[in-house]
Amino acid sequence: MRKLFLAAALAALALPAQAGLFDKKPDDVANEAVRANLLAVTIWVDASWGFRNQGAANSLSKAHQAFARRGYKVQSVEPYVENGDLQGFFVTYQKP
Repeated sequence: MRKLFLAAALAALALPAQAGLFDKKPDDVANEAVRANLLAVTIWVDASWGFRNQGAANSLSKAHQAFARRGYKVQSVEPYVENGDLQGFFVTYQKP
């Protein structure tokens, strides 16, 4: 697991703008990952206020679909909780 995290972190560094990963649509990030020939990529899926259940699920589904269309599979989905509140998910995709 530690090697996968390191690989995902290094893969994210290969993208032109690291911070941009958190502000882009999953389709855009997936396209960038393909262009950069990344074997793994980790994105942030926000759990917006008021929509933490269905909104987060819909966002995760859209991200999974975007990456699946480009040949990536879900490697891990890690929730991020701060002060007892779900903030979102770090999702790692990997090419088989």
